[in-house]
Amino acid sequence: MAKRSTSSRSRGAAVEDVSELDLGSDKLYFKIGEVAEIVGVPPYVLRYWETEFKAVKPQKSRTQHRVYRRRDVALLLKIKHLLYAQKFTIAGARQQLKEAPEACLPAQPSGVYLARQSLSRLRAMVDEAKSLADVEHRDPIAADPAQFVAEVGGAQVLFAQRQSEIARREQRKA
Repeated sequence: MAKRSTSSRSRGAAVEDVSELDLGSDKLYFKIGEVAEIVGVPPYVLRYWETEFKAVKPQKSRTQHRVYRRRDVALLLKIKHLLYAQKFTIAGARQQLKEAPEACLPAQPSGVYLARQSLSRLRAMVDEAKSLADVEHRDPIAADPAQFVAEVGGAQVLFAQRQSEIARREQRKA
């Protein structure tokens, strides 16, 4: 029984690590392809690690596809760090996770995944900016600065207008 309470404590520690895990997404569940991209290994490696590390237990969806939680992803990143960066064997990594799971550092999410997340956020911002710009009601002159300056009467007129605006502001302050 003591062994069981220790494992629940280590699960609690894993949950704390999940809150610090920055995946560039607020998603709680991930498909195996997404996890493979995050961890930076092929899906067959993840399936192999499931057989070797009993703590990796993805849930199954109604269609029997693997669904990984954020804590599963955090654990897989730790396993990757132990195997690839610290050069542990599978048995050594398993023992390290068993003895001191909180001491195991996670690997960084793959650069490809982080770049895709960044690109997705950027696309969302561009889409939002496009929706804010009402193209039909905009003055076509505003799209061409040279035409705008010519319509106003030249750069000297713009400069004079700007100077008078500055002078008015200064008078209001005084």
